[in-house]
Amino acid sequence: MSNIKLEAGALFPDLTVPRVGGGTPIQLGKPQGDLDWQMVVVYRGKHCPMCTSYLKELDVLKGKFADIGVDLVAVSADSEIRADEQIALINPTFPVGYDLSLEQMQKLGLYISHPRSDAESDRLFAEPGLFVVNDEGRIQIIDISNAPFARPDFKTLLGGINFVRNPANNYPIRGTYDAS
Repeated sequence: MSNIKLEAGALFPDLTVPRVGGGTPIQLGKPQGDLDWQMVVVYRGKHCPMCTSYLKELDVLKGKFADIGVDLVAVSADSEIRADEQIALINPTFPVGYDLSLEQMQKLGLYISHPRSDAESDRLFAEPGLFVVNDEGRIQIIDISNAPFARPDFKTLLGGINFVRNPANNYPIRGTYDAS
């Protein structure tokens, strides 16, 4: 397996993907507007009904994430056509990218799957991943799964990020121990 393992506290890789609906490509890990953190949600694609539900849940909470300074973006390896079809069912108020390449999936350390059939997908796709990138461009929180039904709960994550962002808590990036 050639995937790398991204480490908590590491700089988020420089990755750009096309935007569903056109317009300026999305720079993953670079918050937009007045927000200084970004949560990057990698979803499996059109073939995944759990992804559709998950993105709908995220959209409901967008304002609450913005209230604590967190920009949202989602991305999949789907083609433009497949991404457009799925996103039309969701109509999210946050940007969605598509065409995440094999190299980009590997840079993120994602689990990558072969489609079980052409009906599932016409290409390799990423299993779920979630990255919270802080105002220094570092990975504050990372969650990578190899299955569609193992993903963080957005409400729990919202509360956790709010706790971490409170300066009174002086909460460091966790999981950074290095034995070497």
